Amino acid sequence: MSFPATGMAPAEILSALQRFKMADLDWQHGRVWAYVYQPDAAATDLMQQAYLHYLTENCLDPTTFPSTAHLEQEVVRMVADLLGGDEETCGNVTSGGTESILLAVKTARDWARHQRPGIDQPEMVLSRTAHAAFHKAAHYLGVKPVVVDFDPLTFAADVAAMRAAINERTIMLVASAPSYAQGALDPVADIAALAQEYGLLCHVDACVGGMYLPFLRQLGREIPPFDLSVPGVTSLSVDLHKYGYAAKGASVILYRHRALRRYQLFASTDTTAYTVINPTVLSSRSAGPLAAAWALLRYLGAVGYRQIVAVVQDATDRLIAGIAAIPDLQVLGQPVMSMVAVASPTINVFQLADAMRRRGWYVQPQLSAPHSPRNIHFSVSYGVAGYVDALLADLAACVAEVRHWPPVDRNLVEMAVRSLTVDHSPSAVQQLWQAIGLAEGRLPTDMALINEVLDALPDAIANELVIDVFNALF
Repeated sequence: MSFPATGMAPAEILSALQRFKMADLDWQHGRVWAYVYQPDAAATDLMQQAYLHYLTENCLDPTTFPSTAHLEQEVVRMVADLLGGDEETCGNVTSGGTESILLAVKTARDWARHQRPGIDQPEMVLSRTAHAAFHKAAHYLGVKPVVVDFDPLTFAADVAAMRAAINERTIMLVASAPSYAQGALDPVADIAALAQEYGLLCHVDACVGGMYLPFLRQLGREIPPFDLSVPGVTSLSVDLHKYGYAAKGASVILYRHRALRRYQLFASTDTTAYTVINPTVLSSRSAGPLAAAWALLRYLGAVGYRQIVAVVQDATDRLIAGIAAIPDLQVLGQPVMSMVAVASPTINVFQLADAMRRRGWYVQPQLSAPHSPRNIHFSVSYGVAGYVDALLADLAACVAEVRHWPPVDRNLVEMAVRSLTVDHSPSAVQQLWQAIGLAEGRLPTDMALINEVLDALPDAIANELVIDVFNALF
C-alpha cells in the first residue's frame, strides 16, 4: 500500500474501518470469551465521552497538564483503598498488566542492585502458572525466571517448591491472584511470609482478580487475603481494563511505599533536549484511557461493581455446572473466580476450539505443560454472561461432532517436530509450512494442527516457531 496522494472523505474512511471489522469475531453478542471486557451501554458511552475529553492531553509532563496527574493520583488512591493500601501506598497507572509487571520486575532488579550489590545474575521465583508477562520482563531486564511446580489438583503455587528454589541471587517471589489460565489463587500469605523470612520482595499479580475478588468477598464468598493487607506483599498489579471494565490501556501498579517505588522511576538530563522524568515505561501517554478509567470507577462505585460481579459469578457457576454435565469435559483445578480452563481425556480440545469457532465462538486454546493437560480457556465477563446457555448448547454439540472427526495427522506432527528439532534447514522449514497450511501467507481457519505442533515441541523451539510465523505473516 502506497502513501495516499490525496485525502479521503470522512464517510469513506469510517466505512473502510467498518469494512475491516467484518473479519472480526462478534464480541458485541457474547461470542468472544477472552480479550474483551465490556460493561453496559451507559457505562461504555460515559467512557467514550471521558476518553474524547482527554484525547489530546499528554501525561508526559504533569506541570503542563496537572489535571492528568490529579486523575492518576485519584485512580491510584481508589484502587489502593480497595486493595488493602494505606496512606503510604503509592503507584501509577500504566498501559496494561504487562507494563505493570515489567515495572515491578524492573523495580525489584534496581532495588537489588542498591540493596544487594553483589548479585551478578538476579533471579525471581515463580510458579509455572504465573503469567507470561513475567517471562517477558525477565527477557527484557536480564532477570532469570526460576520456575517451580504447582499443586496438580488446585493449580496453586507450591510454597515448599518456592522455598527450595531460593538462593543468594533471589530478589523477588511472585504470587498470582489468581492465575489467568486456571483461575487458581496462590497462597499469597504464605508466599509473602516466605519473602519476609528471606528479606525478599513479593509481587502479587492481581491483574485479573484485583477488580473482582474484593467485590466477590463483599458478596459473601470466602476469599483468602491476597492484597496489600498481607504483611510481606511489597507490590501489586491490577488491570482496570479487564474486570474493572475500563477502556483498553489502563492498569495500576501499587507499591507499599515511595522508597520502593523510587526504583521504578527514570530521569534524564543527559541530552540537549528537555528534562525527562518517566514513572512508567512510556514517555508520552494518552490521557484518554486514564480519564475513561477514572470516569468508570466514579460511575460504578462499589455498588455497581458488586452488581456486575454477582452477574458474572452466577454465569461462571452455571458454566462450570454445565461443563460438568458434558461427559467428555472436565474443569481444571478449583477456579476462585471467572477464569475457567477445560480439558478432556477423550477428545482433542484443539479440534473442539476449531469446531466452536466454526459456529462463531472464540474460546482460547492453551498448550499442555507438566501437570497441566492441553485445555481451552473461558474468561467469563459481563458482556458474555447472558450467553452461557447458548455457549453450553453449542459446546455440547461440538463435543459430539469432534468425537467423530478424524484425528490430527500424527505423521505431519512428527514431521514438523523433526524439521524443527533435527533438520532446521530452510527447505525443511518451507516444507513444514506447506504441510501445516502456512504457505499461502495467512493462518488457516482451523488451528488444531498448528496447536498440535506447538504442543509437541520443546518450549524454546515452539517460541521460535511462533516468532517466525508472526514475523512472516503480520
